[in-house]
Amino acid sequence: MVDETPFRPREKLIEKQRLFQSIQNSTHLKGPMDKITSVAIPLALAGSSIFLIVRGIYNMSHGIGKKA
Repeated sequence: MVDETPFRPREKLIEKQRLFQSIQNSTHLKGPMDKITSVAIPLALAGSSIFLIVRGIYNMSHGIGKKA
């Protein structure tokens, strides 16, 4: 049997485990960049989709943007 070298040293792994276990936030918001992917991007997508829906309803109700 050949022992593989770990991806990270054991000390760093234990340090990261302590950090993540001590944080009181939700599991998906524990990393420093996770707030961008879990909060900002969905809010931006929701905001832009609501804007496009409202614009489409306005255009339909006023007859703007018809093709022919």
